[in-house]
Amino acid sequence: MNSENNKKSALIGIDTGGTFTDFIFEKNGKWNVFKILSTPLDPSAAVLSGIDHLCYGQPVRVIHGSTVATNTILEKNGARIALVTNQGFEDIIEIGRQNRLRLYDLAYQKDSPLVPRNMRFGIKCRINASGNVLTEPTDHDLSHLVEELKQAKAESVAVSLLFSFVNTTHELKIAHAIRSLHLPISLSHQILSEFREYERTSTVVINAYVAPKMKGYLSHISKRLGRRNLRIMQSNGGSILSGTAMKESVRTILSGPAGGVVGARKISGAAGYQKVITFDMGGTSTDVALINRKLPLTTDSFIGGYPVKVPMIDIHTVGAGGGSIARIDRGESLKVGPESAGADPGPVCYGHSQLITVTDANLFLGRIVPEYFLGGHLTLHTEPLRAHFCKMSRDAGLDENGIELAEGILAVANSAMERAIRIISVERGMDPREFSLFVFGGAGGLHGVFLARMLNIPRVIIPENPGILSAMGMLMADIVKDYSRTVMIHPTIGEDIRLLDNYFVPMVNRATKALAEEQVSAAQMVMEKYLDMRYKGQSYEIMVPFSMKCLQKFHDLHQKQYGYCNRNKPLEIVNVRLRAIGSNTKTILKKQKKSSELPSDKAFLDSREVIFDGTPFNATIVSRNYLNCGNKIDGPAIIVEYSSTTVVPPGSSAVVDPYRNLIISV
Repeated sequence: MNSENNKKSALIGIDTGGTFTDFIFEKNGKWNVFKILSTPLDPSAAVLSGIDHLCYGQPVRVIHGSTVATNTILEKNGARIALVTNQGFEDIIEIGRQNRLRLYDLAYQKDSPLVPRNMRFGIKCRINASGNVLTEPTDHDLSHLVEELKQAKAESVAVSLLFSFVNTTHELKIAHAIRSLHLPISLSHQILSEFREYERTSTVVINAYVAPKMKGYLSHISKRLGRRNLRIMQSNGGSILSGTAMKESVRTILSGPAGGVVGARKISGAAGYQKVITFDMGGTSTDVALINRKLPLTTDSFIGGYPVKVPMIDIHTVGAGGGSIARIDRGESLKVGPESAGADPGPVCYGHSQLITVTDANLFLGRIVPEYFLGGHLTLHTEPLRAHFCKMSRDAGLDENGIELAEGILAVANSAMERAIRIISVERGMDPREFSLFVFGGAGGLHGVFLARMLNIPRVIIPENPGILSAMGMLMADIVKDYSRTVMIHPTIGEDIRLLDNYFVPMVNRATKALAEEQVSAAQMVMEKYLDMRYKGQSYEIMVPFSMKCLQKFHDLHQKQYGYCNRNKPLEIVNVRLRAIGSNTKTILKKQKKSSELPSDKAFLDSREVIFDGTPFNATIVSRNYLNCGNKIDGPAIIVEYSSTTVVPPGSSAVVDPYRNLIISV
């Protein structure tokens, strides 16, 4: 990280979204931003085009958040994979759990497994829960397995055996036998060294499913950059080298949204706000997360209906974005999303579509200023809007001027996003009134204050260049590696807790070596230790920081999450976890000194009519480029900048803080 060659390279953060691909880069000691339309059929085309536009012929280092793994699962276009497991357990991936994700959906059907029945192969071998070998795989069985995989024309192989997290011998033996096929191999003990065979198998299957496509995608970009000059954002909020991401692709599923949450935590923390709800509204979807001083982590995520147990930032996603399509359904009700117009054909105002979107509604009401959208580099077509809105209004039986329809579209979209915020706050025992709403994404500033009012959140924070924050967060991210191991012990206060530290020693040694290979110095290494704990007899765990007071802490957390605890009931420590961090020392944020409350005359661009609650207001158009610390803007106002637009409605005001964030009083 500190080599002379790296100092000469340009550093770029890149986030691929459904509508835009975002870039943040350093030039002449200053951070600059750039956005281009995404290329859904080949996401790397937009990435490489942007790099060439910014730094043609110059060596670059890139930290990239990719949607390739996510889209591969959602679109079901991954590799033809084979699953190798113990004989008699071939159907575990299909049986799964009896839990229904939609309890009251009478037509509910589980998603088909990613591995069809004819691609699941059982081998006669067995290790028990203590790690003792009961049945050894024979050379004949291994040779037969190799032949079966060859005949099946598998493109990738997942291996998941019972109790491999205790004894890895058989998985390694199988991997050695099938190596001659030159196929990508994913071993469950390397991807997830934990119990619960269904979730472990599902996780390793997903890794095998997406790894070949991810490898092809990253290899294509690496040819331009060099493999060690490309880092990939992980779902856990840290980055890894592209070579690791090719092997452990399951760790990149939420890489883009994770970058935004990391950036939000760093910026809000620097500004003095430790408790924030992040609100990232892009073109296709909205991602929300709750930060209570630390990044929210979970090991109980689902993607496309399939469980994924690797640690991820706890992000809730809803299908409401700037490109969400509005329509009148058969019951004559207004629906918005989850379908999105994306980058192509895009909203009506992009000039290629007949589908009204949330972006069109904001433009129709005057809340987007066409001349300043994307710095004036993307032309918005306002002429067709009125005809489209008037026609849909007539179809819906609303006022023909289209205003009622446009505000209805925004209200429906806001309701969906409000529900998402309630899920991560109110439903988990958190009061939104104790938090600030940290708003970013290309469309976030258009909706942030309205959502805060709906939830009684007192304050909205909008960082500089909010439409690029996910890419910026990637440059701020630490190097993070997660390790875990199932232990299943029943602790008591005192010596048993101290002995727990022995379980972390092998993981710490492994993590230290891995971070050193990425040129992280010992002074930059931080080892965070956690325990997955539960009451004896429970089926789900709570992640608790490891300390001598971890037993007390578990009871407190249980009380907080579920409203009760039983301090006399015996506990069980299921897993030990290590989060190894290589601290990022790169400085991006710069603090300003306070200037006058009144902005420079250059900040005031124009004024025009904007509709709020059916009433036209004369709103001031303000350029954020000319705002400095201490400047105050009273609503109604539209604050424009390259990557986003911020609406300050009547009754609210915005003040610029020392880090150039807009702090809007709700």
